[in-house]
Amino acid sequence: MTSATGGTVTTSGGYTIHTFTSSGSFIVSASGTVETLVVAGGGGGGGGGAGAGGVIHNTSFSVTSQSYSITVGGGGAGALVSEGQGNGINGQDSVFSSLTAVGGGGGGGYDGQTGSNGGSGGGSGQTSGGGGKLGGTGTAGQGYDGGANGGFIGSPYPGAGGGGAGSVGGVPADNNHGGNGGSGYSCDISGANSSYAGGGGGGTYSSGGVGGTASAGGGAGNSGSAGGGGPGTANTGGGGGGAGGGFTGGAGGSGIVIIRYATQITSIYPRVIIF
Repeated sequence: MTSATGGTVTTSGGYTIHTFTSSGSFIVSASGTVETLVVAGGGGGGGGGAGAGGVIHNTSFSVTSQSYSITVGGGGAGALVSEGQGNGINGQDSVFSSLTAVGGGGGGGYDGQTGSNGGSGGGSGQTSGGGGKLGGTGTAGQGYDGGANGGFIGSPYPGAGGGGAGSVGGVPADNNHGGNGGSGYSCDISGANSSYAGGGGGGTYSSGGVGGTASAGGGAGNSGSAGGGGPGTANTGGGGGGAGGGFTGGAGGSGIVIIRYATQITSIYPRVIIF
């Protein structure tokens, strides 16, 4: 039966759980099989919402007696939403052994920037002319594509939502609304049902618009009258929200690595003394 040290160790429902919110080592003293969740850092928002960090959930992963290096990816920085500026920065990968979750794609910048590729893809940015741009591409088995801006080029110029681990990023419904972030991934590996890796909501460039919503750790989008995009929640891999013109997109949420296995049960027999 598996036995190990490393991270923050808790027990719940017959399992021992090792939670890594920063990089460290998982040191196995007795080989066996574990369940693991590896979530990468979310991307930073631009005009469009950022993509969530990639998610790998493996329910039967073999480990042997050795020390495994754990890398927990940080979230990407948001980008200033202004003419000539680029996309938000991609999140960083999270790694456990052979399992590498890919960092989320940055949200597209102003003037029609395509969202960046990643674990989940970033949503396309706002545009003042030309056709709609595409969202970034998600990594197969880890996340979904970012949304496209749908060709909306009228004020207040909406951006699309970033992709999440559960669905693609949202396309703006009209000129006044940024696209919603893609849904996340839920599981109970931590001992309670929790959600991870939601995409960031898209922003609207000018005042009067409404930023896209987000869930599962993603940041909400914002408008030109309200400021910067909402940040992704730490240790969820959520994508940062898109911002209004002249403001900065939200930073992505950092990732997390969780490992659990059945708790060893030691039988204790009463000692009988015969005189």
